Amino acid sequence: MIGVHILASGSTGNAALFQFGSTSILIDAGISARRITNGLKAVGSDVQAIDAILLTHEHSDHIKGVEVLARRYHIPVYSRARTWEQLPFRDNIPQECCRILEDAMTFGRVEVECFSISHDAADPVGFQFYYRQRKLAFATDVGKVTKTVVNALSEADIAVLEANHDRRLLADGPYPRFLKERISGGCGHLSNDHTARLLAQLKLKQGLRVFLAHLSQHNNRPELAHATIANYLRQQGCEVGRDIILLQTHPGQTVGCRL
Repeated sequence: MIGVHILASGSTGNAALFQFGSTSILIDAGISARRITNGLKAVGSDVQAIDAILLTHEHSDHIKGVEVLARRYHIPVYSRARTWEQLPFRDNIPQECCRILEDAMTFGRVEVECFSISHDAADPVGFQFYYRQRKLAFATDVGKVTKTVVNALSEADIAVLEANHDRRLLADGPYPRFLKERISGGCGHLSNDHTARLLAQLKLKQGLRVFLAHLSQHNNRPELAHATIANYLRQQGCEVGRDIILLQTHPGQTVGCRL
């Protein structure tokens, strides 16, 4: 059994459960430990079943619950070395829980590979997972589309991919200019248009399920992200719903799928 459950996704907090048979991996823990525990129970899992927490980077909306989960349940936390240097709680969790995230690792029968992404963090990464001839990928907080990201998501069965903002909503919205420039810059976040173009470049495995993740609550809407991306893909000859299946995510609602 392979399953992906987005426990929370958005500017207020991010956490995703990846299940591969008896191996369970949590990507980021940017909401409270209580919310994560309740979210896991809601999808039929348990915090005690988590084999590892993998961190993409050190921003608060990705690490909020890490300290409590590590201290209370002694879950190993894997992070890049430069990311560990930025984590404010490093000295508060058991030393044996502090693990270095290597370029390639194995958890049970799951092979994990990291890939670099462009974001304003110390050493931000995305992930590729390989299990029983299946490939899953995770890429959020991606400032720009690169060949590395395209290759990482190509031929995946399930992908979690950022669709952070609508460019017009961001431009016309209430954010100060410096924040708008950060979000839309090459070390910020992907717009709906960027995400659509990225998906159109993939070497595609038919039936790819894509979670549209990390949507801004101020600068995007789930239905707008879906429509923008679906319309562009159709223009490129992609049959949305068959070639690529787009799945919406929400800050406070768990969504998932299984293979």
